[in-house]
Amino acid sequence: MYTEARIILASQSPRRKQLLEQAGIPFEVRVIETAETFPPELAIADIPVHIARQKAVAVSALCGPTDIIIAADTVVVLDDTIIGKPKDREDAIRILSLLSGREHQVITGVVIQHTGRETAFSKTTTVHFKPLTQEQVVYYVDHYQPFDKAGAYAIQEWIGAVGIDSIHGCFYNVMGLPVSRVVEELAAFRN
Repeated sequence: MYTEARIILASQSPRRKQLLEQAGIPFEVRVIETAETFPPELAIADIPVHIARQKAVAVSALCGPTDIIIAADTVVVLDDTIIGKPKDREDAIRILSLLSGREHQVITGVVIQHTGRETAFSKTTTVHFKPLTQEQVVYYVDHYQPFDKAGAYAIQEWIGAVGIDSIHGCFYNVMGLPVSRVVEELAAFRN
């Protein structure tokens, strides 16, 4: 199905790798460390696309002219404020305590580049946590160490099973990649 051009995933995320594998997309991983910075006037929904584009541009130096580059970035937004990755254990506990009993948005920005063409989009999913006890929050942080995850959690882990009571939108977007939209966009690149 995907044999004409080599697909490069510009991400170290094991969740993004897993989702592309589940979709049957052959790919290689190439990563160059990039600063996840953005202009302060940028709208929140545009920030993950901006950061994904930085990742794609950085990795393009390692790719051939016919390679397809997929880059993504995910942010968690609570009350119009981006909640990043936790700095340490205490910060993870603080973040999950903020999310407890509340609704937040998960926005993933995706950039796909191929032979001078680019498609960029973002997908938003709304997630609601039940009220979490301090014991649940500490258990999750100590057993799952979500320090590399925006919002200090992964929906597919224990906290998602016991703490999330509703989502509106794409589940896989919360994992880090709206994979059905990525598959659709890859098909459009091939036509």
